[in-house]
Amino acid sequence: MFNAALTMERSGVHIQRCVEYDAGAIPVDDGDPARFRAGRYISQLAGYRAFIPNPLPPAPPVALAGDLQAQLSAADHALGRLDGAVLTLPNPDLFVFMYVRKEAVLSSQIEGTQSSLQDLLAAEAALFDPDAPRDVAEVANYVAAMQQGLRRLDTLPVSLRLIREIHAELMKGVRGGTLTPGEVRTSQNWIGPSGSTLNDAIFVPPPPHEIAGCLSDLERFLHSPDPIPSLVKVGLVHAQFETIHPFLDGNGRVGRLLITFLLTESGLLSRPVLYLSYYFKRHRDEYYDRLQAVRDAGDWEGWLTFFLRGVTQVSREATDTARAILEMRENYRRVLSEQLGRAAGNGHRVMDRLFEHPIVSVGTVHDWLGMTPAGANTLVGRLVRAGLLTEITGQARNRRFRFDPYLRLFEGP
Repeated sequence: MFNAALTMERSGVHIQRCVEYDAGAIPVDDGDPARFRAGRYISQLAGYRAFIPNPLPPAPPVALAGDLQAQLSAADHALGRLDGAVLTLPNPDLFVFMYVRKEAVLSSQIEGTQSSLQDLLAAEAALFDPDAPRDVAEVANYVAAMQQGLRRLDTLPVSLRLIREIHAELMKGVRGGTLTPGEVRTSQNWIGPSGSTLNDAIFVPPPPHEIAGCLSDLERFLHSPDPIPSLVKVGLVHAQFETIHPFLDGNGRVGRLLITFLLTESGLLSRPVLYLSYYFKRHRDEYYDRLQAVRDAGDWEGWLTFFLRGVTQVSREATDTARAILEMRENYRRVLSEQLGRAAGNGHRVMDRLFEHPIVSVGTVHDWLGMTPAGANTLVGRLVRAGLLTEITGQARNRRFRFDPYLRLFEGP
């Protein structure tokens, strides 16, 4: 039997819940109907208790008032500004290209991978690095799953079929890849510290025989015409999916991918450039606490306030990044024109390609421009002196260079 706690311990995830939600605490029927808004813990024949979620939407309905209403307004406004900022970029798709990869790195790091953005970009450029972490394939799979899901949205709505497809892509040939990729689990999993059992786990998701019904209810809600604000609906779906925990591995990553797919499908963003993994990673303990408070106390409002605050913060950060890209591009076009003289045209051509391939070798530049190897080497040297490229191997041969001013925009908070 697979123990989800082992995955969480291996990934360095340490859940610290609030005192009122101590591990092993099971809500009792104290007459408060709100406590069971999200579902109930039901005793199983094997002696443990598993959580069976109620179908969405919550009942009583989410109270869109006070701080929650303010957070929803702020999130809507921040998303609108982000969408406008991205559309001002010369090539918005290149912005998407890098943000997808940043999200892949951060979402995978939550699950314990060590690969960095630079490791992923080097692997995609087929530039061998013997020191690169072996788990870079997991991050590359996340990128492939994201791209596949976005392509499929043209012909297939967000649905159980899509969820299973992206899970299969995510788990293909990597850690956890033997745990039935693309198939819902047929054994019980649970969440808790290393060594925990079903009887003392922090959280036990629905048993296998309940999964099909839970997912059908979730899919019905996805396609329902309920007059619920789109961002609220996205937040509800993410929490419900994490509660169902339908796969033996990869649930967190699939749940975060769902956020992006739903934002794109609903039209809230014209480009998929809002990724919450950094926010969830930065506030990891509160993220787990808020999800557990939904299950234990029916606190949907607390979870949604936390979720919408994240949408606002990440949208603002992404908007600032879009503006910084514009400023950086114009600055380096000026620098290259001043420093490269007659070679400025080739310098501009290389820079435009670097937005999509920010890790390169001299051979890469040679292929791009059709120059002689010596000419490409000279041009790369001048781009290094101009500050556009930085050598990252410290070697005399097989050198690699990174588009440093651009990557720094995505590697920081």
